[in-house]
Amino acid sequence: MNAISTNKRSLGVNFTPTGEASVVLWAPLLESADIRVAGKNKIPLKKQEFGYWQLTTTELQPGDQYKFVLNNEQEFPDPASLSQLDGVHGNSEAINISDFNWTDSNWNNLPLADYILYELHTGTFSPEGTFAGIAEKLDYLKSLGVNAIEIMPIAQFPGSRNWGYDGVFPYAVQNSYGGACGLQTLVDLCHQKGIAVVLDVVYNHMGPEGNYLGAYGPYFTDKYNTPWGNAINFDDAWCDGVRQYFAENVLMWFRDFHVDALRLDAVHAIKDFSAVHILREIKMHVNQLMKETGRTHHLIVELDLNDPKFINPLEEQGFGMDAQWIDEFHHALRVTATGERTGYYSDFTSISHLAKSYQDAYVYDGQYSPHRFKKFGLKAQNNPGQQFIVFSQNHDQVGNRMLGERTSQLVSLEMQKLMAGAVLVSPFLPMLFMGEEFAEPHPFLYFVSHTDPDLVEAVRKGRKAEFAAFHALGEAPDPQSEETFTQSKLQWEILNQEPHQTMLRYYQALIQLRQNTPALKNLNRQNLDVVSNEETKTLLLHRWHENQHVLCIMNFTQEVQPVTLPTYADNWQKLFDSASLEWNGQAAAPDAISSGIPVNLQPESLVIYQNS
Repeated sequence: MNAISTNKRSLGVNFTPTGEASVVLWAPLLESADIRVAGKNKIPLKKQEFGYWQLTTTELQPGDQYKFVLNNEQEFPDPASLSQLDGVHGNSEAINISDFNWTDSNWNNLPLADYILYELHTGTFSPEGTFAGIAEKLDYLKSLGVNAIEIMPIAQFPGSRNWGYDGVFPYAVQNSYGGACGLQTLVDLCHQKGIAVVLDVVYNHMGPEGNYLGAYGPYFTDKYNTPWGNAINFDDAWCDGVRQYFAENVLMWFRDFHVDALRLDAVHAIKDFSAVHILREIKMHVNQLMKETGRTHHLIVELDLNDPKFINPLEEQGFGMDAQWIDEFHHALRVTATGERTGYYSDFTSISHLAKSYQDAYVYDGQYSPHRFKKFGLKAQNNPGQQFIVFSQNHDQVGNRMLGERTSQLVSLEMQKLMAGAVLVSPFLPMLFMGEEFAEPHPFLYFVSHTDPDLVEAVRKGRKAEFAAFHALGEAPDPQSEETFTQSKLQWEILNQEPHQTMLRYYQALIQLRQNTPALKNLNRQNLDVVSNEETKTLLLHRWHENQHVLCIMNFTQEVQPVTLPTYADNWQKLFDSASLEWNGQAAAPDAISSGIPVNLQPESLVIYQNS
């Protein structure tokens, strides 16, 4: 087995300082492997141990197009290709990613606890739908208060329109977005502006079109079944080569693209019973890279297991992931705000579960789950607040709705403000989904641009079947239609209109308040009390740091509700009020009030007080 090097990429085509091309291919079951450079004769690779094939040549130069020839028969793109200019079925392009002229030598990431995350989709975030389009909006994001952008997957997918989760070349940056150099340019510019970059990567499945990994070797195993078919082979025969393939991919994003953090999609769908889980192995390699470079990198996971083993440190026999998304906070908040109880929302009983998530992160940490028909989860007692990422919406929670409605289309403006506040006063890392900060009314739909007609029809049928019970709402939008994609783009022109302009100022003020208030900024989960009232649907979140105490009081009903302030301090001074006239509210709460005196909370509002 090839040893994994932290200081350089070994797989695929790489160039030596002397200009030679080093070609390494993992294909353990082949009889022969050749590389065919466009316009030239094919060149044989030499078989090495553990299924690797190798070649060093001057016949391949940066910019050349090539494919591998397997067993003198079929030709396929490079599984570790860095560039697919002609899409997933075309030639691979040889590029030298170390040629980029970085200017971020003084950058060394932000502390994870300081992240204010903003999830965006490259194709729909800007009119251009490219990395350059994102770059044009960095000053806007900076003025919003965002300091970390989370970019949805950019691994090469079929066509030019895709959610990102149908990628089939984990090493190749989507050509229609700007390719490898475009991503490097964006990351470099982000760092100049003090913005960290989080990249969403998918290691639990591959997309269906252009997925040629199986032609090269046992990248998949039928030991386990996943929603996408056979699982990626992390623990079956020949898995060492597969593990190296994905571990090196992680290191590449950090080392060669200067990405600050990765968000690993749906790690609960990674099947691995090895003595060393692949996530644990990845963490060990990243630790070694950080030791060698002095740069800090974070690993964030999407996890649907409520198992702190994933985020516990290596020395405690955990997998060492730095943080995880908490869908349960979203679900509890959504049920509290809307009363929706279908599907997985049926597990959540309004405001008491929201209070529990503030206190314990996980809502289910050992109790019986009616939706799952079993006990579920473990307590996350010793995990700091920075290990949990919360949100009022994200790409999944919006895009998995048949009509892709954002919160702006489902609740009132006042409730939108309250939900934003509920996220931003939490003792966790907050994440915004692109456009929510100005109440974007456009949907975020599910879209693809497959080129295989049979696959296109299968996706259409699957989407219709998924929402068959919702036929009263009409037909599910066609995922293949360009109109579906266009409808999902942000409308930047509405920023100068109301209520969008006021909503943007509201988010800016709330983020600034969080950053400037120690009791909100410090993510100490121990310095927290929370009391909810199921009858009045009010919640009082008390957070403190040293001598500063802050009360965040929320009313999720459409009626005025009285809430009596606790006796943590004699007097309280108002810091923020979503019902203020400044935010187009109805009536503000008192600027100062004493303990034991009721505050009349306006409908669907948030008020924040500090001890005086």
